[in-house]
Amino acid sequence: MIIMTADRIKKLRELNGITQIQLAKALNITRSSINAWEMGISIPSTQKIIELALFFHTTADYILGLDNKIVFDLNRYNEDELALFYKLSNYFDKIRKNNP
Repeated sequence: MIIMTADRIKKLRELNGITQIQLAKALNITRSSINAWEMGISIPSTQKIIELALFFHTTADYILGLDNKIVFDLNRYNEDELALFYKLSNYFDKIRKNNP
């Protein structure tokens, strides 16, 4: 579970285009703590897992490797942004369908 959690934290951080330093500042911890999590040396506390889930708009289950679905919270977007998201989603679905 530690390795999966480490991989998930790193993946989420990289997908969001932020550095370890930026994530550490957002969570009010040290960069070395983020690095230790991503290397599987340590695991975040329950409170930090919750903070990570809220920060990345996903679930604690995903971070812990209990669920493979990446949850994307659409509630924070306006109608124009949602329309763009759905267009992109449909575009990627078509590409995937044509290139299995």
